[in-house]
Amino acid sequence: MKNLEEQLSVIKRGFSELVPESELVEKLKTGQPLKIKWGADPSAPDIHLGHTVILNKLRQFQDLGHKVIFIIGDFTAMIGDPSGKSITRKALPKDVVESNARTYQAQVFKILDKQKTEVVYNSHWLSKINLPEILKLASQYTVARMLERNDFKARFENQNEISILEFLYPLLQGYDSVHLEADLEVGGTDQKFNMLVGRTLQERNGKKPQVVLTMPILEGLDGVQKMSKSLGNYIGITEPPSEIYGKILSISDPLMLRYYELLTDKPLADVKTMHPKAAKMELARILVARFHSNQAALEAEKEFESVFKSGGVPQDIETVVLGKDKVNIIDLLVAAKLAPSKTEARRLVQQGGVSIDGETVQDEKLVVVLAGEKLVKVGKRRFARVKS
Repeated sequence: MKNLEEQLSVIKRGFSELVPESELVEKLKTGQPLKIKWGADPSAPDIHLGHTVILNKLRQFQDLGHKVIFIIGDFTAMIGDPSGKSITRKALPKDVVESNARTYQAQVFKILDKQKTEVVYNSHWLSKINLPEILKLASQYTVARMLERNDFKARFENQNEISILEFLYPLLQGYDSVHLEADLEVGGTDQKFNMLVGRTLQERNGKKPQVVLTMPILEGLDGVQKMSKSLGNYIGITEPPSEIYGKILSISDPLMLRYYELLTDKPLADVKTMHPKAAKMELARILVARFHSNQAALEAEKEFESVFKSGGVPQDIETVVLGKDKVNIIDLLVAAKLAPSKTEARRLVQQGGVSIDGETVQDEKLVVVLAGEKLVKVGKRRFARVKS
């Protein structure tokens, strides 16, 4: 295990807030591995780079010799995290939560060391809490403190509904910390309130309070708004290697430095000595290799050079057979897996990002006549051959 200064340097790289740092120092001075808590509700099955900011920090804790406890919030997912929500969340069915949890784990262990991660489900203890215990838990936090939370406060002031069930969410997340006796919890800045509730509940139940480490929310490809599938500015970690590689090369220079800081361990001083293009290519190689393989990174780089520098077309393009002679452009993009949804397909057409046989599509109501084979291109990197 590294000395105190070296550990703090790694832990504080790219962080937003550490509450309180003095307590973390005391915990590290013991020389004992810390229990690092991270919880995720499997409300969606896919992970993008924004989610990996925390995962990268957790991997750094593992490399420092600490223990990561990954809580799959299968119980809390059935309530729904109200963080940042302007309306009451709908509860997810148990079968959807279980399916998402399996997919989520497979992606998480592309970053975390599986041998150094303890995976637990919070239904194992939360489902066993009886009514007197729930009442005791509810008595340990006040409505006034709940309404200090920004999203609850805004909804209350706007006379929007807040269910009592939603008040239970941060209490149950905090109870996870009590049950596991966590030394430190890591989460995004949007989770600060929930994590501080855990710290309070530990104190009120005679436990040593956890330290809270928040990490920033990663900006998407536009460099302005947070990375989000709904905004179309994301990089999914299960996307094809060439797609990840090309998207990384499209980002701005300032955003590239931020990605290096939050998603890699490479010293920023070294990055700043590199030519921006070379730095982006290395960042793209690092991330493609992480989520696929070193060989995939080399092949993605080779394809980028041959396709996008020369203006050519990839040799290995999937052919999609639609089984019909005519199809609306929106349905075509979804069927060819060039867009994840009709909403995204419309956005791509409206932004001029779709072409058929070299002609830009300008009408989202266009009916494509599949006489022979059509080459469909989305953006600069996605292609498909489509026929009837």
